[in-house]
Amino acid sequence: MKKPRRISGSFSNPQQQRQFRKSLLAWYDQHRRDLPWRSSRDPYRVWLSEIMLQQTRVAAVIEHYQEFLRRFPTMQKLASARESSVLAAWSGLGYYRRARMLHAAAKVIVREHGGMFPGTEDGLRALPGIGRYTAAAIASIAFGRPVAVVDGNVERVLQRVSGTRLGETDLWEAAGDVLDARRPGDFNQAMMELGAVVCTPRAPGCLTCPVVELCNTRGELPPRDKGPPQKKREIHYALTCRGDSRSPAEVFLVRRPRNASLMASMWELPDIAGTNGAAKAAFTLRHSITVTDFAVRVWRCSEPVHADGKWFPKEKLARVALTGLARKILRMAAIL
Repeated sequence: MKKPRRISGSFSNPQQQRQFRKSLLAWYDQHRRDLPWRSSRDPYRVWLSEIMLQQTRVAAVIEHYQEFLRRFPTMQKLASARESSVLAAWSGLGYYRRARMLHAAAKVIVREHGGMFPGTEDGLRALPGIGRYTAAAIASIAFGRPVAVVDGNVERVLQRVSGTRLGETDLWEAAGDVLDARRPGDFNQAMMELGAVVCTPRAPGCLTCPVVELCNTRGELPPRDKGPPQKKREIHYALTCRGDSRSPAEVFLVRRPRNASLMASMWELPDIAGTNGAAKAAFTLRHSITVTDFAVRVWRCSEPVHADGKWFPKEKLARVALTGLARKILRMAAIL
């Protein structure tokens, strides 16, 4: 029998580990959020939610999750869809490589597994776009496999409870040691839920924490060294429409190169050079990507500024694979 690993402090003995599991699961059973993907253990829905939730806020995922399932209700529907349709359904979530890998994995599952998800962690990790965390999440939630997960929320909980900054190997070992093997899916979701709504990055709600008596930190750990400062950049886009100026019938868009490192083959507004203050932009907005904060200025133009674009009817824009920024601009212009 494996001897429980000593993390430090509150996890120094099996009794405290058992108390942690009991308190956390009792809290989760009573206080967990009512999220649409928690109503089913269907691997397809679990997988879709886990991919969408990577680097994306829960509030933004809910609407996209429901719409994506409306368009692609089954693995077979997703596998047989065109990539452009998948990207269009994903538009607004960002990090579009996730959508491409989701589509590629669906094709593999249908072609090589008869449309059935592999039920083991190793089998899941062999699929495109599924790494250690996602494989463990699907295996535990959909199939009841006793495997732990470590995401940003779980990492924060483990480090605060233990009172120390744990390396990657120690984090995964610690998560495995405290895992409730009888309810692995619920326990993993409870750990993530605790980090998301109570043990938050700033000002954690320790007074409402179900495991506060077992926590070594009871607050924030000393800050790490600051990362690189946010870069600032100004960019300009041309908004060209045809039809009624108040309710245009068509919008002119250009396609990003197929070999672009970001958002390849997706549609956006044409970028243009600034006017050096000679005129006033129609409107401005802010947009951030990783470490760059963009000031976006949008100019209304009467004629296309690029020759290699395409006119899109307004009513079809919802099904076009737009970049997140293009979608934001068109919404601000009351076109989408």
